[in-house]
Amino acid sequence: MDKKFVKYSRQLLFWPEGNTSQEKLSKKIVTIIGMGALGTALANHLVRAGVGRIRIVDRDFVEESNLQRQMLFDEHDALHHLPKVVAAKEKLALINSSVDITYYIEDVNASNIEEIVKGSDLILDGTDNMTTRFLINDISHKLGIPWIYGGVVHSRGMTTTIIPYKTPCFRCLFPDAEIGHGDTCDTVGVLSTIVHIIASYQATEAFKLLIEDTHSVRQEMLQIDVWKNDFDEFPFQHSLNKTCPCCQQKNFTFLENAKYTSLVTSLCGRNSIQITPESFQNNINFDDFHTKWTRVGNVVRTPYLLRLTYDEYTLSLFKNGRLLIQGTNDQTIAKRLYTSLVGE
Repeated sequence: MDKKFVKYSRQLLFWPEGNTSQEKLSKKIVTIIGMGALGTALANHLVRAGVGRIRIVDRDFVEESNLQRQMLFDEHDALHHLPKVVAAKEKLALINSSVDITYYIEDVNASNIEEIVKGSDLILDGTDNMTTRFLINDISHKLGIPWIYGGVVHSRGMTTTIIPYKTPCFRCLFPDAEIGHGDTCDTVGVLSTIVHIIASYQATEAFKLLIEDTHSVRQEMLQIDVWKNDFDEFPFQHSLNKTCPCCQQKNFTFLENAKYTSLVTSLCGRNSIQITPESFQNNINFDDFHTKWTRVGNVVRTPYLLRLTYDEYTLSLFKNGRLLIQGTNDQTIAKRLYTSLVGE
């Protein structure tokens, strides 16, 4: 056995080509979009398995309410308001230091997704919203990168593998999905066990693609309700929409249409609004804002964000000028706060 693969000895016994399969895995690049419940479970599986390079992306910081289901985080991370990707990388590096992990504290949108995922062998969905999934679907087909969808809510979960121009795409499978509607973890909750079941299926399909055992890739959409003990598989060969804007017409609406990259975004069920500046600055001077904000409220500073408690609101300012406002769903109030406390 190759000495560098000793830590994977039990896995090598399973792989169809042993060391050769592990060598393939060690040379692959995977991007995980979303570092919440699904994303942290996915990253844990892939890092322990020895995937060569992993990119993790998330816009949020760790909060106490995350700890019930987001397994890489702890109370220390929440207390210090660590960005999820920073906390995740710290934990993952302790698990397997040989894996190259790059993090992005970013809101994934049409302006930055191509830069984030280009060069990847696979994209894994750890998100919690349909807009981002349609965006992933577009960039997947534009660049020819497979991706694996996963979604969980309440006690239910779904997953399927999408290979550009070989399987039906996400828009074929969800042609009538309404953005901003439907249940979410923030509105109806989620059971932690369904998270790990779905993430495990996603990771398993990822391994099949990464070691190039494509004949074993699942050809169905899987749906599970862990509380009701329901397990269903839906073959999707006949789900291909021959007039699909994405996989048939190569019209990447979500990637190209600016209206889907809203500068002001209400975060469903969280009583929060995110404001993204039209042009990312990436050089916000925290010293200036710390001085300014200290005059109006209580300020907590970390290397990654400034957090201001102001009246009934909590504002978190990131290095690129993105502002998360907790305590309101009113976009008018959010814009007023941004203008008065951050600037035009």
